[in-house]
Amino acid sequence: MRRTTVIRTGLSALLLIGTWATAGFAPAAAAAPADAPATDAPASAGMLTAMRKDLGLTDQQAKVRLAAEKTATAVEGKAVRAAGSSYGGSWFNPDSNSLTVAVTDSGKAEAVRATGATVRVVKHSARQLDAAKAKIDAFAGSAPDGVGSWGVDARTNQVVVNVVAGRQNDKDVRAFVARARQAGPVTVEEGAEAPSTTAAGTVGGDPYYTGNVRCSIGFSVNGGFVTAGHCGGTGASVSGWDGSYIGNFQGSTFPGNDYAWVNVGSGWWTVPVVLGWGTVSDQLVRGSNEAPVGASICRSGSTTHWRCGTLLGKNITVNYGNGALVYSLTQTSACAEGGDSGGSFISGDQAQGVTSGASGNCSSGGQSFYQPIKPILSRYGLTLQTA
Repeated sequence: MRRTTVIRTGLSALLLIGTWATAGFAPAAAAAPADAPATDAPASAGMLTAMRKDLGLTDQQAKVRLAAEKTATAVEGKAVRAAGSSYGGSWFNPDSNSLTVAVTDSGKAEAVRATGATVRVVKHSARQLDAAKAKIDAFAGSAPDGVGSWGVDARTNQVVVNVVAGRQNDKDVRAFVARARQAGPVTVEEGAEAPSTTAAGTVGGDPYYTGNVRCSIGFSVNGGFVTAGHCGGTGASVSGWDGSYIGNFQGSTFPGNDYAWVNVGSGWWTVPVVLGWGTVSDQLVRGSNEAPVGASICRSGSTTHWRCGTLLGKNITVNYGNGALVYSLTQTSACAEGGDSGGSFISGDQAQGVTSGASGNCSSGGQSFYQPIKPILSRYGLTLQTA
């Protein structure tokens, strides 16, 4: 049931994102210097090529960064526990290849530094910032289309509301922003375009179809694959790249969340692979450890194929227009376009999430949003398939 090409390994499976008609959208341990030798960095030749192209890094810089990001991911959980209720957020610093953890209580700083993280003392805890964002979410059911998204930015210790370029003086936008400021520490930024959804074996990034919608596979799970909810409703029939029947949407949620899962049968099978599209080798999926803000991240989709960027923020609420709000998304600088929806976001060999939407494009530049993988697995009681 699967085509064979030189860019697929023997384990490759099919994953795709759809094309959809949408509305318009000083540390305790010193960091490694840029020229330090990298160890245990999951960097294939293709991965290094992608990071040169999309992130402007040399091969050596990319190797050092990947190794540092792996360390930061391991350190983050320990640092969060050390910070306790004083935790104000954390992020990876690509300039220094180190993890920074914000705390509101300077008395916690030494314990956090002992984990290997850099410490910054801030005014607001992550709990306070999340509460402010939740207040905005609570009244935002009719958010104006001129407001693109809002979410916590740990680096500025604020909740950032993004307003679409040229819409900041709209009456309804001004009213929304004024009310948002009452929720807590809020700042406003102007974005270029309104975000929109990017809908256009089972291998992550490969295409599938439901009706006239083309989307991309996210990740294989036991019995099927996960993808974006806006690509199809529960019960919808799914066909593969060759038009043959794969299965049906067994569960789907959009808006509010943007996730779904499809069962796989009829000669199709699942494998723990994300398609590299010839840019990189097909990537094995070995787990789902969550990367920190600031880490490099790559995505695979059936329209724009393999693209990389930086993880910009978590717990972002995105307004796709016409009342379609999606909560708790993660924002990245990797571009995406229509048809990439549902496709894989991966950091090293760790699954991160499935593509929900994007603003801009891959010609002039843009940003993307993904639905984190763990809530999808939890919601449907699924198990990620790993190598």
